[in-house]
Amino acid sequence: MGYVFDFKDSREYQQLMSLPANRATADHECRLMLEMLNPLPGNTILDIGCGLGLNFSALLSEGLQITGIDPSPYMLDIAKKKATNRIDLHRGYAEDLPFEDNSFNYSCLTSTLEFVEDPQRAIEEACRVAKDRIFLGFLNRYAINGIQLRVKGVFTKTIYNHARFFSVWELKRLVRSLMGDVPISWRTACQLPQTFGGVAEKIEQISAVQRCPFGAYVGMTISLMPRFRTKPMPLGYRPKRRTGVVTG
Repeated sequence: MGYVFDFKDSREYQQLMSLPANRATADHECRLMLEMLNPLPGNTILDIGCGLGLNFSALLSEGLQITGIDPSPYMLDIAKKKATNRIDLHRGYAEDLPFEDNSFNYSCLTSTLEFVEDPQRAIEEACRVAKDRIFLGFLNRYAINGIQLRVKGVFTKTIYNHARFFSVWELKRLVRSLMGDVPISWRTACQLPQTFGGVAEKIEQISAVQRCPFGAYVGMTISLMPRFRTKPMPLGYRPKRRTGVVTG
């Protein structure tokens, strides 16, 4: 089941994300997702672990039809205020999605894998319900920010005490083990602190900088390949027996 945010966690996270610096970081991460996913207007997307609904506004601006799912009823209560009637919300777990195969064009998990019980199963489910691409957004295990969060958790109780951090290489290996040699692309964001202001924004637009594997946030896109299972079928034809000798 993983870690499910309770009422206290949900309120604290909402307050945390209302801070201007954190809001700007979340917007930056969301832009990275849209750039990498490159969705077509009118297509469908499943936001797995949608939480507070931080992605909703940007996804709606792209003309997408959104479905959100999260295990926390308290997070969903907050997300509903952003969703109105334009977004379909469900309560459920990333490892057991209540949707048919290929139900959506895209699926995304942003800051979700950190809190699930079985990341492999969650990725497998995300691939199952999508038919075009999936996006994985996660906190970088080897970024300075990720190390700071883990060290802080030793002395102070935070929600990140319950989080599992990943690296680019770890997630790539996991995806390959599940999906085989599918196309995978990745970039990182939040290379520099917010105190750098507009300078950081310009620097982080450089392609070489985004390929640095030590940015605080990693975005990874997986292009799904159709798979076909073939079954040999017996022939219903039986050749006639010939009696006699063929002469030339």
